[in-house]
Amino acid sequence: MKLGKNLLFYVTAIAILGLFGYFISMAGASLRPIAAVETATRSLASNHGWQGLFSTLFQNAQHPIAISILQILIILLVARIFGLCFGWIGQPSVIGEIAAGIFLGPSLIGHFFPGFSSFLFPAASIGHLQFLSQIGLILFMFVIGMGLDGSVLKKKAKEAVIISHAGIMVPFVLGMGLAYFLFERFSLPGISFLGFSLFMGISMSVTAFPVLARILHERGLTTTRVGIISLACAAADDVTAWCILAGVIAVVKAGNFHSAFFSIGLTVLVILVMLYFFRPLLRLLGPRFRHHENVTLFMLSAVCLVLLLCSYLTEIIGIHALFGAFMAGVIMPPIPAFRKILRERIEDISVVLLLPLFFVFTGLRTQVSLINSPQLWLICLVIILVAVAGKLGGCTLAARASGNCWRESLSIGSLMNTRGLMELVVLNIGYDLGVLSPEMFTLLVIMALITTFMTSPALWVIEKAFGRSLLEQR
Repeated sequence: MKLGKNLLFYVTAIAILGLFGYFISMAGASLRPIAAVETATRSLASNHGWQGLFSTLFQNAQHPIAISILQILIILLVARIFGLCFGWIGQPSVIGEIAAGIFLGPSLIGHFFPGFSSFLFPAASIGHLQFLSQIGLILFMFVIGMGLDGSVLKKKAKEAVIISHAGIMVPFVLGMGLAYFLFERFSLPGISFLGFSLFMGISMSVTAFPVLARILHERGLTTTRVGIISLACAAADDVTAWCILAGVIAVVKAGNFHSAFFSIGLTVLVILVMLYFFRPLLRLLGPRFRHHENVTLFMLSAVCLVLLLCSYLTEIIGIHALFGAFMAGVIMPPIPAFRKILRERIEDISVVLLLPLFFVFTGLRTQVSLINSPQLWLICLVIILVAVAGKLGGCTLAARASGNCWRESLSIGSLMNTRGLMELVVLNIGYDLGVLSPEMFTLLVIMALITTFMTSPALWVIEKAFGRSLLEQR
């Protein structure tokens, strides 16, 4: 009985409201706009039929939102395919994602299918793609900062500092020396030799901590002597390299060392505020959120506020926002459960969805066709040799001097020679600041790809040469 009454009320209400809407539409049918009646009539007439339908669909496909969704769809699809293909040949998926970016850029798709490339990546959409990629990098650098395990660093602190600093200073000096011969040909107007040489030095000095960690995990080397030392060295390298990069950016923007002191002083002040104000506040929250069931929107909001505030502070003082995001990760409470929860919440969306956008954005800037002469390819080879000699050679000799055998020393040097994503971040900063020309940017991207690609084969060669697996401890 109750069901019948509800149904009767529903039908009656629909009927009354329907009739009311019908009478309103009939009464309004005779109304006409005061202006532009003729234009509206012509527009409606032109949209009749199949031609009008296809015209509407084409206009909808060119809407910025539609373009952005299509870009993300194709980028994710191509990145996953390339990641799987490179995984099959023993390379980390990040190498495939970087290659996917170059594939979709002007070097391949843009060169052979310019019409499709201009439709998929119109000039007006590049700014949106860059913005999304920067958000992804901010989240990723936050995760990297949280991933620095202080306990690992403490286990091998002495060796880590010696090896990592040798792996920074040697390639840094070699990079500055190389800049002396490349400055006149590849520098841009308004850029001093000091700024150019400093960026060449830092581009030779970076180690990709996440790629190195992934290689060690995939080969089962995380708990071995080589793995522990390499992770500790990469962690120390990351902290040192990003601090040096902050100083380099300050010098480039200021123009000289004297003017950069103010920016460097502000950077130190911001770091102190993070360490002695933000970190104690966060430690008050950490113990309350050790388990998934205790995670609340308040906790996530607090973490995001700290992340964005740190990024904002370092951006406005002239140091890149990525440095602030990295430091925000470092100052998170050193509670494994707490950091694990944050990593699970943030890492997936940044790595799966937003980081491939950064790789493709870098690929759009990389124009291999600019390297169009034997002389330029010879310069590219020299850059690669200098990078390998500085990083692999410097770390190997420092590891040997620290008491490791040659097998372990060469393995550590090969792992520290991995550049990957971190190198691309540095190069994009240099490109945005106008320090690196398109040609130099492309040459250094090629160097980053080759030095990262060679890590796994180099480890295999070392094992074969010494007749012992790296899994075997001394």
